[in-house]
Amino acid sequence: MIRNLLSFTALALALGATAHAQAPAPAAAFPTKPIRLIVPFPPGGGTDILSRLVATKLTESAQWTVVADNKAGAGGTIGIGEAVKAAPTGYDLVMGQKDNLVIGPWLYKNLAWDPTKDLTAVAHVAYTPVIIATSVNSKYKTLADVVAAAKESPGTITYGSPGNGTSIHLAGDLFEKAAGIKLSHIPYKGSNPALMDALAGNVDLLVSSLPSAMGQIKSGKLRPLAVTSAKRSSSLPDVPTVAESGFKGFDVSTWYGVFAPAGTPASVVSTLNAEINKLLATADMKAAIQAQGAEPEAMSPAQFGTLLKTDYAKWKGIVEASGAKIE
Repeated sequence: MIRNLLSFTALALALGATAHAQAPAPAAAFPTKPIRLIVPFPPGGGTDILSRLVATKLTESAQWTVVADNKAGAGGTIGIGEAVKAAPTGYDLVMGQKDNLVIGPWLYKNLAWDPTKDLTAVAHVAYTPVIIATSVNSKYKTLADVVAAAKESPGTITYGSPGNGTSIHLAGDLFEKAAGIKLSHIPYKGSNPALMDALAGNVDLLVSSLPSAMGQIKSGKLRPLAVTSAKRSSSLPDVPTVAESGFKGFDVSTWYGVFAPAGTPASVVSTLNAEINKLLATADMKAAIQAQGAEPEAMSPAQFGTLLKTDYAKWKGIVEASGAKIE
């Protein structure tokens, strides 16, 4: 009897040891290596500024290594394409916004990806109005001055934007329609060239994301005439909205947020979302984002995914009505 009991005990211990040896090791906590944040636009623009801010602050707060990597071209769609093709592990992310995710697909007909199917929304970062501005040496002091001059001489007033078919360009187009005027659009390859020409007086107006123009506004070299959002920017509280300037209901803004390739594990998306949202709640990050003319806003992955799908459907008609084309 004692011998049988000892044999049973030994067998149980042996089986337990075998089971323990065969049990899978717990998964390593994410992340275990550097994370790349693809920036689909050139250095210096609004997307680049916010991307580098997120990468730097996330590295500081979460003790991760996050590296911003510019992959510009084709209205931001090249960088998105690279992110779509990356392994869905969470180590290759991309900063997306309206231009490359909501508008680009309706302009570039041969894209091999669909933002609503091939990407996973991770975390909304910020939204920003578009700014209508002019050189401090310009004769235009208010938006009303621009409208009056445009009605007197249709098509003679020029405005620069970061590119044909961008959300910035379309904001200008929507303003023309709302005001019943005709301006001449001058597309540039990015925000900085448009900004430089506006400062030099080579174009009458600049239509730009606020982060791209904020430095020159603060320096006093660029005169802001109006913001396109429904309410005034907290960064420029003295600058009226287009709606306040006589065009009731006018509201155009853009958003920025982090995306991952479709198929990225939900646990990884949740970890990334939690850390970015935690970062957005800090006074330091809020102040840094607002200093660039943007407004921080946290969302869950589901909320951000819904925003993408809603805007993707909405802006198809806006792009078609604008007649914008990519040559």
